[in-house]
Amino acid sequence: MCGINGIIHKTNSEENKVKTALTQMNNLIIHRGPDEDGFTVNCEENFSVGMAMRRLSIIDLSSGKQPIYSDDKKIVIVFNGEIYNYKTLKSDLAASGVKFKTTSDTEVILKLYEKHGVESFKWLDGMYGFSILDKNNNMLFIARDFFGEKPLYYSNTSNEFLW
Repeated sequence: MCGINGIIHKTNSEENKVKTALTQMNNLIIHRGPDEDGFTVNCEENFSVGMAMRRLSIIDLSSGKQPIYSDDKKIVIVFNGEIYNYKTLKSDLAASGVKFKTTSDTEVILKLYEKHGVESFKWLDGMYGFSILDKNNNMLFIARDFFGEKPLYYSNTSNEFLW
């Protein structure tokens, strides 16, 4: 099942405050993924971003731990779901010289995004929800599959954005 969550504090917050919020959010969805959890926090001058996930290990049991980072650590993803065509997408990327560290569909999404940007999301066939933090472009992308098989809920307040 898995589950993702995240928070954007619209002012700078201490890393520990963001980690505490993510831990609380992750604890609320432990039933969705009892096998692993993971989180990432990025605190900047005017805002703080944190992303977390709970994992039910199905694909790539040994090396699919999330979040998954780009080689330069500037792009990071947390993912919930299944990409049905990830092997084909991975094969195409590998043929163009892209190197992989895992056999997970999560890394395929990350590598697709690195190579093709948001344009790559249209090639995903599956049921999914994910968030990608791109520090290179100071952007956060939160996406779900077209039919909403993996629902994505969010809340936007004056102080924070939660998902």
